[in-house]
Amino acid sequence: MIPLSRSEEIVLLAVWKLQDNAYGVTIRDLVSKEMGHEWSFGAIYKPLKQLKHKHYVEKFGSQPTTSRGGRTKYLYTVTTEGVEALKNMRKIHDTIWTEESKLAFK
Repeated sequence: MIPLSRSEEIVLLAVWKLQDNAYGVTIRDLVSKEMGHEWSFGAIYKPLKQLKHKHYVEKFGSQPTTSRGGRTKYLYTVTTEGVEALKNMRKIHDTIWTEESKLAFK
C-alpha cells in the first residue's frame, strides 16, 4: 500500500465524506472549514492528482451545464484502494495514539 501524505489524507477524507458531491469547490470548502483556515485550490488539486495517480480516487466529468457556461464539472470518488488506505491510516493513528497515556501533556 502506498502511504498517504497528511494533505492527501485530509483531501481523501473530504472526498469520502462528500460522496457524490466531491469536486474542487466542495472539497476546498469542507477542508477549509474543518481545518479552520482557507486552503488554496492548488493545495486541493495537487493531492487530488497524487491520489488519482495512486488509484485512491477516480475522476469523472459530469454533463456540461448552462449554469457552468457549458463547462464540465469534474467529480471525484474514493476507490476500494482509497478506502483501504484510509483504514490503514486510521489504524496507524490509533496505534500511535494508544501510546498517549505514556506521554505527559501538561
